Amino acid sequence: MEPKWLWLSVLLLLLGGYGWHGTDACWEDERIALLQLKPFFNRLNYLNSWEEEVKGSDCCQWERVECNAYSSSRRVIGLSLNYTRWSYKERWYLNASLFLPFKELKRLYLPENNIAGFVESGGFAKLNLEILDLSDNYLNDTILLSLSRLSSLKDLNLAGNLFTGSTHANGKKTQLRLTNLKELDLSSNLLRNSIFSFLWGFSSLKSLCMRRNQLQGSIDVEGKEIQLRMTNLEVLDLSNNLFKNDTFAFLSGLPSLKSLYMRDNQLQGSIDIQDLSAFTNLEELDMSYNDLNEFVACKELHVWSNVEEIFLDRSYLNNNILQSIGVFTFLKTLSLYECGLIGSLPNQGWCDLRNLESLDISGNALEGILPYCLGNLTSLLELDISYNQFTGNLTPLANLSSLRFISLSRNRLQISMPFLSLANLPNLKFSSVMKTRCGTVPLWLLENNTKLENLFLLGNSFTGPLLLPQLLLPNVSSIDISNNKLQGQIPTNVCLTFPNLDKLFLSKNAFKGNIPHCLSGMDTLSVLDLSDNHLSGRVPEKLIMKSSLNILRLSNNNLSGKIVPMMFNTKMLSNLYLDGNHFAREIPDIDVSATFFSHSSLEDIDLSNNSFNGKLPRWIGNVSHLKRLALSNNHFEGFIPMELCNLYELEFLELSQNNLSGAIPSCFSPPYLRHVHLKRNRLSGPLTLDFNSSSLVTLDLRGNNLIGNIPKWIDTFFALSVLLLKDNHLDSEIPVQLCKLYSLSIIDLSENMFSGPIPSCLGNLTLAMKMEKSLIADGWYGIGIPEDVSTYMWMILPKTRMYPNSYMEEWIEFTTKSMSYSYGGDILEYMSGIDLSFNRLTGQIPFELGNLSEIHSLNLSHNNLVGVIPSSFSQLKQIESLDLSYNNLSGRIPIQLVELNFLEVFSVAHNNLSGSTPEPKAQFGTFNESSYEGNPLLCGPPMQNHCSKSQSPPTVPTTTNNEGEGFLLADYSLKMVVKRVVDLVTQIA
Repeated sequence: MEPKWLWLSVLLLLLGGYGWHGTDACWEDERIALLQLKPFFNRLNYLNSWEEEVKGSDCCQWERVECNAYSSSRRVIGLSLNYTRWSYKERWYLNASLFLPFKELKRLYLPENNIAGFVESGGFAKLNLEILDLSDNYLNDTILLSLSRLSSLKDLNLAGNLFTGSTHANGKKTQLRLTNLKELDLSSNLLRNSIFSFLWGFSSLKSLCMRRNQLQGSIDVEGKEIQLRMTNLEVLDLSNNLFKNDTFAFLSGLPSLKSLYMRDNQLQGSIDIQDLSAFTNLEELDMSYNDLNEFVACKELHVWSNVEEIFLDRSYLNNNILQSIGVFTFLKTLSLYECGLIGSLPNQGWCDLRNLESLDISGNALEGILPYCLGNLTSLLELDISYNQFTGNLTPLANLSSLRFISLSRNRLQISMPFLSLANLPNLKFSSVMKTRCGTVPLWLLENNTKLENLFLLGNSFTGPLLLPQLLLPNVSSIDISNNKLQGQIPTNVCLTFPNLDKLFLSKNAFKGNIPHCLSGMDTLSVLDLSDNHLSGRVPEKLIMKSSLNILRLSNNNLSGKIVPMMFNTKMLSNLYLDGNHFAREIPDIDVSATFFSHSSLEDIDLSNNSFNGKLPRWIGNVSHLKRLALSNNHFEGFIPMELCNLYELEFLELSQNNLSGAIPSCFSPPYLRHVHLKRNRLSGPLTLDFNSSSLVTLDLRGNNLIGNIPKWIDTFFALSVLLLKDNHLDSEIPVQLCKLYSLSIIDLSENMFSGPIPSCLGNLTLAMKMEKSLIADGWYGIGIPEDVSTYMWMILPKTRMYPNSYMEEWIEFTTKSMSYSYGGDILEYMSGIDLSFNRLTGQIPFELGNLSEIHSLNLSHNNLVGVIPSSFSQLKQIESLDLSYNNLSGRIPIQLVELNFLEVFSVAHNNLSGSTPEPKAQFGTFNESSYEGNPLLCGPPMQNHCSKSQSPPTVPTTTNNEGEGFLLADYSLKMVVKRVVDLVTQIA
C-alpha cells in the first residue's frame, strides 16, 4: 500500500474512533450522550424524536438539538430543553456532567424544569457556554459559586427563581467575576439591595434586568450608600420594585446608559429632569405606573438631545406636561396613556415635536376639538387618541400623510361621511374606529386608503345590510365589524373583494342565511368568527376539513346537520366552536384508529348547548392534541368512555348536564388537567383516585349520585381552588386534609350527608384572589400589524383589539344571598365562599372561622350546630352573605356584627337565640323580620316583640342534640327519598 493511502486509512480510523460520520450526521458519541440525557428531560414526552434506531442516525435532525451548520464537524452547539421536565411538585438537582460530552456546546436552555440546584462537582466549570437560560426554576443563592466558574458566559438568564442576592452562600462569601457577560436577567426573584455588591464583578455588562423583585428605597449596602458603577451598561430595567425618587443618585455612575425602565415603583410627586442629567446618552425613559403628578423639563439641559422615547403611562400628570414636553426636540415616541389629562389639548409644546412618530394620549378625559397644530406632526406614523371625549371632525389629520396606525375609538367624533382627513391617508394600514358616532359603515375607508390592511369597526351600532365595495382590495388582511346591528346575508362577494383576507370577525350582528361557500376556498383565511348571528343551514364540510382556518367560531346560530369523525381530521384547524346551535342526532361512534387523527391540530372542540344524543363517541379520545373539550348541555348518555384517558394534553373538560352514568374512569388523570365539570349527570360510585392531576384547579361534580366520603388524598390536589360536590350522597366527616389546600377559595359541600364537627382548621384558608380560577388558555393573539410598525404599538394593542387563544370560558355556579349565581372572569377570581348547608353537621361553630377575612359568602344553615355565634365573625370584613339559619344556636347575636359593612343577606332564623337583635344601623338597618324569625326569645326591631330594659331574657331548654338530629334526619330523609325516586324515574324513562 502506498504511504498516502496508508496515512488516509489511519486518519479515517482515527475519525471513526472519535465517532465522526461525515457531514451528513452528528458525532456518534454526542448521539449516545443525547440518548443518555433523554430520561432526565422527557417527562412530558417532548423528546420522542430522540430515538435510538440504528447506529449513526443523525441527531442533528432531532427536535431541540442545534448543530454547527457552518462547520463540517456537525458538533452539537445548542440544546433547547425548556419545559421538558415540568411538574407541579417535583424538585430535582441537575448534574452538569451530563453535558460534558458536547465539546462545542455554546447555548443551553433549561427554563421551567423544576431544577432546585446542581450536583456538587458536576463539571460546570468545564463547559464553554456562551448562553445559559435557567429561568423559572427553583434555584437559590447556593448555585452562584458554580456559575462563577463559567467565564465564557455572555448571556445569563436566572429570572423566575428564588435568589435573594445574599453575599454568603453555604457559609462562604461569593463574588461573581463573569467578565465576559453582556446580558444578565435576574427578574422575578426575591432580590434585596445586597445584590448590588455582586454587580461590581460584571465589568462588560451591557443589559441588566432586575424587574419584579424586592429592591426598595435608596440603595445602600451594609449600611453605606453606594453608587452603581458599570461603565458599559446600556439597558437597565428596575421595574416592579419599591424604588423611590432618591434612587437616581445611586444610578448616576452609568455613563453609557441608553434605556432606563422604572415602571411600577414608588416614584412620587414631581420628577425633575435635572435628577437624570448624568445620563448623557439616554434614549429611552419609562416611568409608567408610578404616582407622578409632575414632569419638570427645562431647555437648558443638553442631555435631552438624544432622548427618543418617553413613557409616563398610568400617572397623575396635569396638562402642563403637554406644554413642557416640547424641549425633547428629537422625541419619536410619547406615551401618556391614562395619565389623568383633562380639558382641551394646548396649542403649544407637544405640537413642536416635529420628529414624533408615535403618540398615545388615550384613556384620558381630554375633550373639545382636535387642535390644528396636530397637523404639524408630519412625521407621525402611529396615533392613538381613543377613550377620550373629543368632538368635532378630523380636519387636523389631513396633513398626516405618513400615518400607518390610527385609533379613534370611544370618542364623540363625527366621522359619518368621507372626510378628506381620513379618506386619503395613502400609508394607512391599521384603523380602529370603535364605539364612535359613525352612522353607516364607513366603507370609504377601504375605497380610498388602498394600503389599509386592518380595519376595526366594532361596536358602532351600524344597521342595515353590509354592502362591500365592488373593487379588488388585496392588501386587506383583518376586518372586525362585530357587535353591531347589521342585517341581511353575508355578502357573497366578500371573497372577491378581499382575496388575501386573514381574519374576519362578523359576530354579534343579525346576519341570516347560509355561510358563503366561497369562504371554504380562501387559502389565506386563518380566523373566521360568525358567532351570535341568525345563520342557518349546514356548515360546509370543506370549511372545516380543507380550508386554511386555524379558528372557526360559529357559536350561537341556527346551524344544523350532522357531525362525522372526518370533520375532526384537519391539519390546520386548532379551534372549532359549534356550540349553541341546532345540531342533533347521534354522533357516529365508528371505529377510528389513533393514526387517523395523527395529523389533527385540534386543541379546542366545543359542541355544547346542542341536542346531540346517544353515547359519547370513543374516537374523540384519539384526537391526540386536544386540550379543551366541551360537550355540556346535550343528551349524551351511557358511560364516560375509557378512550378519554388517552387525551394526555387535556386541560379543560366540560361534560355537564347530560345523562351520563356509571363511575368516573379511574384511568382518567391527564397531567395538565385544570378544570373538570361533570355536574348534573347520573354518575355514581365513590370518589376514587380520579383526576389525579396536581394541576387541578376546578372540580365540579355537583348533582350526581356519588357516595362515600371525601378521600384523605384530596390534599394532593395542591392547586385546587374550586371544589363543588353539592347534591350528592356523600357522608362521613369533612376531612381536615381540605385545610392543606391553601389555594381553596370556593367550597360547596351542601346537600349531602356529612356529619361530625366543622374542621376548625378551615379558618386557616386565605381565600385569596386566584387568577387560575378563571384561566382557561394562556395568551392572546394580536392583529396582523405590519412588521415595520413600532414595538410600542404592540404594547398598546389591548386598548384597541386583542383576541384570545381560546374562546372557552370558565364559569361556576355558587349559591349565595339566597340565589344561585354564575361567576366567570375577574369576578370569579375574586369570589370566595363556603357552603356546608343541608348536612348533618354537629358541634359548635369554630371560633377560627372568624379568620376568613376575605370570604364573601358563608352558609352553615340546615345543620345541627349548637352553641353561640362566634364574636370573631365581626372580622369577616368582606362578607356579603351569612346564613346560620335552621340550627340549634343559642345565646345572643354578637353586637359586633354591625361592623360588617358589606353584608347584604343575613339570616339566623329558626334557632334558639335570645336577647335583643343588633342595632338597626348600617347594613343591619336593611334586614327584615325574616332574618330573625323562629327565635321566640329574640326581641327588638324588626321583630314585633319589643325588648324591656328591666326584663332579662328568659331561658328555655335547648333542644337536645338527639332531638335536633332527629328533626334534621327526618328532613333529610325526605329529601333523599325524593331525590332517589326522581333518579329511578329518570333511569326508567
